[in-house]
Amino acid sequence: MARIIGIDLGTSNSAAAVMEGGKPTIIPSAEGTTLGGKAFPSYVAFTKGADSQLLVGEPARRQAVSNPQGTLSAFKRKMGTDFKYNVHGKEYTPQQLSAFILQKVKRDAEAYLGDKVEKAVITVPAYFNDNQRQATKDAGQIAGLEVVRIINEPTAACLAYGIDKKGHDEKIMVFDLGGGTLDVTVMDFGGGVFQVVSTSGDTQLGGTDMDKALIDHIAAEFKNESGIDVRNDPMAMQRLREAAEKAKIELSTTVETDINLPFITADASGPKHLTMKLSRSKLEQLIRPIIDRCKHPVEQALADAKMKPDQITKIILVGGPTRMPMVQKFVEDMVGRKVERGIDPMECVAMGAAVQAAVLTGEVKDVLLLDVTPLSLGIETLGGVFTKLIERNTTIPVRKSQVFSTAADNQPAVTVHIVQGERPLAKDNVSLGNFDLTGIPPAPR
Repeated sequence: MARIIGIDLGTSNSAAAVMEGGKPTIIPSAEGTTLGGKAFPSYVAFTKGADSQLLVGEPARRQAVSNPQGTLSAFKRKMGTDFKYNVHGKEYTPQQLSAFILQKVKRDAEAYLGDKVEKAVITVPAYFNDNQRQATKDAGQIAGLEVVRIINEPTAACLAYGIDKKGHDEKIMVFDLGGGTLDVTVMDFGGGVFQVVSTSGDTQLGGTDMDKALIDHIAAEFKNESGIDVRNDPMAMQRLREAAEKAKIELSTTVETDINLPFITADASGPKHLTMKLSRSKLEQLIRPIIDRCKHPVEQALADAKMKPDQITKIILVGGPTRMPMVQKFVEDMVGRKVERGIDPMECVAMGAAVQAAVLTGEVKDVLLLDVTPLSLGIETLGGVFTKLIERNTTIPVRKSQVFSTAADNQPAVTVHIVQGERPLAKDNVSLGNFDLTGIPPAPR
């Protein structure tokens, strides 16, 4: 049977894996990986000139300083929206850009396996709405991949963790803080059954927000010293962005680092150099507001699961920013126990997707995954009210029926507006689509 690969399509980094000898294995990236891992950067670039080339992954990231206008990243945050990126006079949707990443993964997988790869399981943040999930499937289709299943990133991490631990019963919290999104998921695991109990999160919170806070601080300090605002210079900003990300990563293992950017800019008096020391305590002070935003999703996930923190038996951390001591301490303090070591936060999602792929092909047996709908699903009723039919955190698949009446006597048709979210008014939630129900027999309302 044709192999199905697992893909972690991330905001900052992406990775892919496949089952080999009963174990998930990361597929090597042909052009190199990101700092300290086997994933590769989720960057796409178009070189300048008449013979414009497409670069994906590490090569795209490497030339970002010399070609900031032609280099794109973090487009996952715009999935499921009408946003378009304009590069060298051409427009690209987030789905098209994600497809370039997926095409690279497909090439790498085919080179590694020596066989055609046409099917994939792709992961998404648990808190992605239906439009964002559909956009991910569309990206797969553009890339020439049949997306056989979309699964949630925290669930995938649990699959990777639990594949060799079938004998234990656990109540697991997955704290998944990636480059662009946060998911907090509570799961029951026992006897090979992974059951999601609750999920919460924020699709606009992640490591890129930390980078931005640090970039703003460095730029402000430099302006105080030199009187020059580098925020108006795309090339200088790209150098600053890379230096900030590198400093953030280094400060996970050291207490102080140097930022040194010679010839960052120039004025009438000559070239200017940016040099400064950055301590871990200063970084933690800058990102404190971002970490504080993680508190509500953790509380929400526990409340929805009807659990107290001391009932959690394992904490699994997922995503690059969870390597930061401050993030680890935040989660440990909130739950009251130490986080699980020995799981690579950058690789476990792709590996879990590969496990799910192997379940679908029948290669892995005795594993059952029961996921939930992250957001309530319902319809718009009279007065623009959102009437929930399926509450959030309902185990899927699920079917629900309810009787509704027309708004007026002898009404021949109704437009059913399907909505996803938690707000009382339909307009404040995410619209998934409309359909017309016609040919209603004349009757009183």
